Amino acid sequence: MAVAAQVLIGKSLWQSWLMFWATLWPLALGFAFSGWVQAFTSRKGMEKSLGNHRVPAILRATVFGAASSSCSYAATSMSRSLFSKGADFITSLVFMVASTNLVVEIALVLIALLGWQFAAAEFVGGPIMIALLAWLGIRFFPAKLTRSLRERLNRNSEAGGHHHDHGNGAGDNPRSIPQKLKDPGCWANAASYTIMDLSMLRNELVIGFVIAGALTILVPEALWQHLFLQDHGVLTSIQNAFIGPLIAVISFVCSVGNVAMAASLWHAGISFGGVISFIFGDLITLPLLLIYSKMYGRAIALRMFLGLWLLMAISGLITEWIFSVANLIPADREISISAETFTWNSTTVINIIAILLLALAWWIARNKHRFGAATDSSCEMHHGGGSEHHLGEHHAGEHPGHPDHGDEKHAGEHPGHEHHHHP
Repeated sequence: MAVAAQVLIGKSLWQSWLMFWATLWPLALGFAFSGWVQAFTSRKGMEKSLGNHRVPAILRATVFGAASSSCSYAATSMSRSLFSKGADFITSLVFMVASTNLVVEIALVLIALLGWQFAAAEFVGGPIMIALLAWLGIRFFPAKLTRSLRERLNRNSEAGGHHHDHGNGAGDNPRSIPQKLKDPGCWANAASYTIMDLSMLRNELVIGFVIAGALTILVPEALWQHLFLQDHGVLTSIQNAFIGPLIAVISFVCSVGNVAMAASLWHAGISFGGVISFIFGDLITLPLLLIYSKMYGRAIALRMFLGLWLLMAISGLITEWIFSVANLIPADREISISAETFTWNSTTVINIIAILLLALAWWIARNKHRFGAATDSSCEMHHGGGSEHHLGEHHAGEHPGHPDHGDEKHAGEHPGHEHHHHP
């Protein structure tokens, strides 16, 4: 028995590693983009582009999110960065939804494991969810609530000694992004933000992948079958669509990793809409809910869970209805999922490049004083010698714009970033 248990644990850990390996480069890309946003964009520019949730801003956030194509953990970090830089809260959530659900990588895996109908459903259901979020978001996240949240984030940032977006010191002529791109100090800032975001979320990432691997290997398919209503018509569709995201909450599976489990659920009997809502549910996994609580506070995190869950379920239902009317729902549930193995392929090459780039970002963040002081304070940090902080001297939770409730330190204390007041 002990040997059998060890074998199962070994298989679950191996599955966790494979899931991590499959999402490593999207993770690296997402966190790098988040660091870039924090270091190079200005609050004024972000407010102008994404500062409201009217149709043009929603469309821009959707396009920007789809273009970023990130894992849910990285998309969450990017969404927070956009909000802290001046984007509307609802619009930043639209970016997060588009970044995780209008993703070519997921579509390709869906085609391979479930068929083209499911890939098409992703690109039908994603925009439906975004439209519902833009329409109903103000009811979940009223302006008074998000305004007070932004004010609290700003107070926490200022309490940590951070003064942002003051242009070139005079406050009247901030540099453009092309000008900042020529400044090594700004690139050093971006590298530091990237590493700090990774550091803040490292525990959640490890927990998420380990539990995802365990659930995939240890939970028998028969258990999932007992969760789904069968042959009850509309009631079956409703129950399956609402239970899909709840399974995602406890599955801890991120991004592309949840497609394999979605295929297992489809084989076990969940409805077409339930599969779609489950795939969307990677934004409310338990580790992400903990991250939302750390970033925005428990009250906002609870609203995000309830609001996103409702929108995911409704989007899955509407998508199922559309595909049912069009007679596009597959009848065959006999899907064979071959075991994944570690092979030398394009993913391996891209992941190695990603690891090297992350190592370079870590080195730059540790040695940012070598790149000189950033001449524009909108780069978020000034780098001076003599009093540099090192990455290992701080707790991962000390991050600007992340109110860590219950922590004695201010959320604005960004590890590894030395900030100065500007005259």
